[in-house]
Amino acid sequence: MTKYVVSGYIGFNNFGDEAIARVLTQNLKKNGAEKITLISSNPEKTAKLYDVEAVGMFGFIKPIMKSDVLISGGGSLLQDVTSLKSLVYYLGIIMTALFFRKKVVIFAQGFTPFRTKIGKFLTKFVLRKCHKITVRDEKSKELLSGMGIDSILVSDPVFGIEVPQKEKRGIGLQLRSFPTLTNEFVENLVNEIKTRFPDEEIKLLSLQDSMDLPVLEKIEGKILKNLTVDEVIDEISSLKYLVAMRFHACLIAAKAGVNVLGINYDVKVETLAKTLGFPLVELNGEGLKEGFETTGSYTIPEFHSIFDTEQS
Repeated sequence: MTKYVVSGYIGFNNFGDEAIARVLTQNLKKNGAEKITLISSNPEKTAKLYDVEAVGMFGFIKPIMKSDVLISGGGSLLQDVTSLKSLVYYLGIIMTALFFRKKVVIFAQGFTPFRTKIGKFLTKFVLRKCHKITVRDEKSKELLSGMGIDSILVSDPVFGIEVPQKEKRGIGLQLRSFPTLTNEFVENLVNEIKTRFPDEEIKLLSLQDSMDLPVLEKIEGKILKNLTVDEVIDEISSLKYLVAMRFHACLIAAKAGVNVLGINYDVKVETLAKTLGFPLVELNGEGLKEGFETTGSYTIPEFHSIFDTEQS
């Protein structure tokens, strides 16, 4: 019987990260975990959602001391593109576990080129001490290999979620705040959707209200917000077409057989598009018209749990 602490972007009402947390906790319980503690910005809500113990963002020391294994991930935790501060925070949790001689598993994380030399150095230093490292895409594996770090390629945890196959109707649009997302791009995108699908209802999907609503509220239409993981999956699965920025929105749509046009705001979305085979539009508008004209079936990789691979 093993006691686990899980570190991730949990409790921030972000669909992708909450879906990862759900898959991971279910997986750990299925494999006989004695105790699971999640580090969360909203520990009360997290504990109730996943029927586990949860602590606040800076309450991880005691749980780690009493645990056997720290799991860091999934998602893109160990990067300094968002901020060096967040990278240092997540590396600090890992270092705490290593200090107390706990096993550390890097779980299905996505890695992108580092913005700072210190961020790359610190990450390399910490990862070399971890027990097992799994990554969710080939580019992440190649990046770590270039740093002299071995890793195991697995699929993103959200591929492990069962997605219903539903009758398709309506067009979904999911956008999030981003520095280079312009009002002109959004206007052209909405006009293109209305022109191509004049008889279809357009659903505006917010997958993290704090980040998505500031953009979606500028668009005329009904916004679906404050959604649970299951509600997001149900809404996306019933669409005829989805235009989305977020990695996990595109992933769920592709798995549900929904036509997808991804918006390339981050290399992780570009990597997913190449892996699954859906088209992309750039934030400068390049590929917008061509993207809508590209449809087809998607290549969905098999999901592997952290128990399906071994690394000494």
